[in-house]
Amino acid sequence: MSGAVEPIIPARLPLFLQRTGNAQAWLESRAIDGHRTNSRLLKRALRLEAKDDLSTVLAVNAAMITDNYWVKPLEDETLRCEDVRFQVNRFDKLALTGDVNSFDQPPSRTPELTNIGSFEKCWRLENGQWWMVKAGKPEELFSELLAYRIGKLLGLNMAEYATAGDFIKSRDFTDDARVDFEPAIGIIGDQSDYVKIYETLRGLDTSIASQYVRMCYFDGLIYNMDRHENNFGVLRDSDTGEILSLAPLYDHNIALIARGYPNRAPDDLLIRDFAALIHHVGKPIYVRRLTERELLNLIKSIPFEPPVTDVVSEPREFIARYLLQRQAALADRCQGLVRFERPSVHDQTCAAYGVPDGGRGQGLI
Repeated sequence: MSGAVEPIIPARLPLFLQRTGNAQAWLESRAIDGHRTNSRLLKRALRLEAKDDLSTVLAVNAAMITDNYWVKPLEDETLRCEDVRFQVNRFDKLALTGDVNSFDQPPSRTPELTNIGSFEKCWRLENGQWWMVKAGKPEELFSELLAYRIGKLLGLNMAEYATAGDFIKSRDFTDDARVDFEPAIGIIGDQSDYVKIYETLRGLDTSIASQYVRMCYFDGLIYNMDRHENNFGVLRDSDTGEILSLAPLYDHNIALIARGYPNRAPDDLLIRDFAALIHHVGKPIYVRRLTERELLNLIKSIPFEPPVTDVVSEPREFIARYLLQRQAALADRCQGLVRFERPSVHDQTCAAYGVPDGGRGQGLI
C-alpha cells in the first residue's frame, strides 16, 4: 500500500484524508488500542496472523459502527457495504471483561477491532440499537454518569448514558451510521490550544465554533482533563459530506473525581485556558447557574459510590461544593464574559454567536 489517495468525490472523503492525504495513517487510527489487555485476547481468539494496526482494521474492511467508511480489496468486485456492516457481535464479553467462555469460539466479524480508546469496552446490540458498554473503576463510572447529567441540565448536546450493571453504557449517537461521526483530529490534527482550535472551527462553521466554546466551558466546570482531538468531533451528512454540527459530547470518565479528590481551590489550567478563549472570542457566553440543591439532587441520583477517604468523609457534599467553586472560578477569571442566566436567554446566546435559532437542538441555551 502506497498510502496515497486519489478521491473520486472529494467532498465525501474522510476529513482526516482531506487534511493529510495519508490513507495508511487514517486506517491505523481506526484500530483497537493494542495496549488494552482484552485487545490481545481478542486478536488471539480471532486467529489474526498479523496483529499490527493496519492488518487489524483490514480484517474487517476498516468498517466502524459510527460511520460509513470502509475499504474493498481490488480483487473483490462483488463486495458491498451491506456485506461489511456489523449485524451481530459475538465477542462483546471478551472485549469488555476478557470472558473465558467467549474466548474459544469460531472467528466472526466483530466491531471490536475498530473500537478505539484506551479503556476496556465493547459494542452491544440491544433491541436493534448499538450501545457502547465501558468498564471502569466506581469513581470513573460515577464521574462519567454525573458529567452526562450535568451537561443535560445545562442544555448541552450530550451523548446518552445509562447504567449497565457494574458498567456504564452510551447509545450510538449516529444511529447505526445514519450520519457519519468524525473525530476532530481530521480537522485540527493534534492541536490542543483552545484559541487555535476555535479559529480553525470558525473558518469551517461559526455555529460549530460556538458549540466548541460551550464544550470548553463544560470541560472547565467538570474538570475534564482528558479532552483531546480523538474524543470530540463532528457529524457529517453521509450522502453529501456536509458537516452538520458538533457531535454530542461524550467520554468524561477522566473528569470530576475520577483521578481523586482535588486538595486545593480551583484555579487550574482548564479554567485559565477557557478564560483565554472567551477573552479571545470577545463575546459573552450565557449559561445556567447551577445551584447547590440541583447539584446535590443529581449527585445523589448516581448509583455508583464515590470513595470515602480520610480527608473526604461526605463525598457527595464535597463534589457539590467543588463544582460550585469551579463555576464561580470560571466566572471570576472570565471577568463578565460568563453570564449566568436561565434557559430563557437562548435567543441572546444565538444572537451573540450568530447562530440561527435552530441551534437549540445543538446544545445552545
